[in-house]
Amino acid sequence: MHNILVLGGTSEATRLVQALAEARLPATLSYAGRVARPRPQPVPVRSGGFGGPEGLARYLSEQAITHLIDATHPFAAQMSKHAVQAAAATGTPLIAFTRPAWTPEQGDDWTHVPDITAAVAALSGPRQRILLAIGRMHLAGFAAQPQHHYLLRLVDPPQSPPPLPDHHILIDRGPFTLQGDTALLVQHRITRIVSKNAGGTGARAKLIAARQLRLPVIMIDRPSLPPRRAATRLDQVLDWLADT
Repeated sequence: MHNILVLGGTSEATRLVQALAEARLPATLSYAGRVARPRPQPVPVRSGGFGGPEGLARYLSEQAITHLIDATHPFAAQMSKHAVQAAAATGTPLIAFTRPAWTPEQGDDWTHVPDITAAVAALSGPRQRILLAIGRMHLAGFAAQPQHHYLLRLVDPPQSPPPLPDHHILIDRGPFTLQGDTALLVQHRITRIVSKNAGGTGARAKLIAARQLRLPVIMIDRPSLPPRRAATRLDQVLDWLADT
């Protein structure tokens, strides 16, 4: 008998819980609580943190979770580390369902940086018009480079105005299209893009548009994570559930 906990907040998690519901496999989807307008889901949903790896381990035990699936964002490093620790502490089988990272193609002009701090440092120099496609959690760091105009594309409105003296906020949710992102970059006269290497197809259009428009991209590489079983396709996760 399965009792699955899915750590979600991504399109992969949405596809996964839909498949689990269709297969009539009992599951709960857990959100970190950072999205104000989550999509309706076909399984029970909980929101908020667990209280560190110890709290997650306690939840796994108390709820008699049989399988743990980490389908969080590739940059949700802390949650993913807690999942590995809690699974090991409780003996709960764990798999990560994650999207492959983007890789540069011919015509791309990417500068790889390891983190947000390095991305901020890479923007030193004359004024530019920047598409800042990093979500809302780390906007304040870019106040250290106040000379730029920043176009901020966010899923939800920020709770307080970002500390960026020259910015424009666009509230939108992917998946985005090449036509739409090309028009966006042209309309706002963007000269550089800052992006996390989220991977997948929903937010990739801006990179294709940047290639066609010959715009440079500052690409923030994914954080390192502890070793864990991982899958990039839904059928791989379902096969794992059937075999464990």
